[in-house]
Amino acid sequence: MIRPEDLGDGLLNWMLDQRWFRAKARGASSLRTRRAAALDGELVHTLVEVDGELYQLPLGVRDHVPDNLEHAVITRRGDQAVYDATQDPELMSRLLTLIADDATVEGLRFTPENGVNLERGLRARPIGVEQSNTSIVFGDKYILKLYRQPEPGPNRDVDLHRALRAAGAKHIAAPLGVITDGDIVLGFLQEFLSNAVEGWATATASVRDLLAEGDLHADEVGGDFAGEAHRLGTAVAQVHTALAAASGTASATPEQISAEVDAMHGRLDTALAEVPQLAEDESLLRSAFDALRTLGAPLTVQQIHADLHLGQVLRTNDGWVLIDFEGEPAATPDQRRATRSPLRDVAGMLRSFDYAAFHLLAGDEADRQQTARAEEWSDRNRNAFCDGYAKVAEDPRTQETILRALELDKAVYEVRYEYHNRPDWLPIPLAAIRRWRPENR
Repeated sequence: MIRPEDLGDGLLNWMLDQRWFRAKARGASSLRTRRAAALDGELVHTLVEVDGELYQLPLGVRDHVPDNLEHAVITRRGDQAVYDATQDPELMSRLLTLIADDATVEGLRFTPENGVNLERGLRARPIGVEQSNTSIVFGDKYILKLYRQPEPGPNRDVDLHRALRAAGAKHIAAPLGVITDGDIVLGFLQEFLSNAVEGWATATASVRDLLAEGDLHADEVGGDFAGEAHRLGTAVAQVHTALAAASGTASATPEQISAEVDAMHGRLDTALAEVPQLAEDESLLRSAFDALRTLGAPLTVQQIHADLHLGQVLRTNDGWVLIDFEGEPAATPDQRRATRSPLRDVAGMLRSFDYAAFHLLAGDEADRQQTARAEEWSDRNRNAFCDGYAKVAEDPRTQETILRALELDKAVYEVRYEYHNRPDWLPIPLAAIRRWRPENR
């Protein structure tokens, strides 16, 4: 059986080129096999440690690789080609069969959810747009998320989907099964929403329609998004309510609030050291963060989505669906499991509306009219989202101190990210911060 450490530098070099490999900046020096399980003669499931970090690698092994899989070849050993099995429809379809059969193979458990009967024999195809995981679609019915960097212990994505399903939440994709190795969740099978469109694509199409109509306002353009933003706000509030019912709520202690404010200042310190353009708004940001220390009312915390933006929601024929409850990818497992204010999700979505509004103007010298139209679109949809949220829960705008601090904290993160990754987009979060200046309110 193929073992990853026998594949030499070819495997490490391939991993370095993958979007889900986290340690690109520092590279990789060593690889050790944690587990290698032959699921059949051509499909080998492996867990490897690269410089102490755990990765999941399903490998295909064939003497003759079809032309359509040549792009997936990692390396060759004699007459055998070793390749990324997630690109092989035949091998991935075998994973669905194993889950449907409630099978155990060499210690790996393939388990359907209680009461779920799965259809076998569906053709598999990978989705190529993800970064931290790899997902496989089966026909038009199921989608299997393979966690490329799985972690021991509870899996937040699976646990929250199960809790929401048990609470009768409508705005999620149904959980259908898991692949596990002891206490490590390796894969999560869910309902595939074949008629869904990503929220980002829908929102940005609306912005393009508006910017193409120089003399019309946001509410006059055929692609006005405000109705969808309102429905999305209601859906998010309903998910928050279901999560509160399933997992409970608490009031953050003054010590917990102070620790979170300290963390905000720490993130700002890091950004200020790297992004000189942020310095002129340092006092505004620190004042907004410190205002949380003297809240006049309790701060309610609970389980939330924790990485919510327009790319994490899908519009289906039946309404909005929230996906990917893993939490912030850069956070530690303990940080992702922590309870937080639901307003953090709201702040993330409000920032996403701002990005949708201004991203088409990034990198260019936008004229005053286009800038005004983009700002109008952002304001209209941010307010529509909050109006929809307020149909189910407390209006986020009534908690301005908290919402302002959380939005600005998110914008500081964005400033640092754009500075290092998309410099042309840096003006988007910088302008958002400057709109909080007193003279601009």
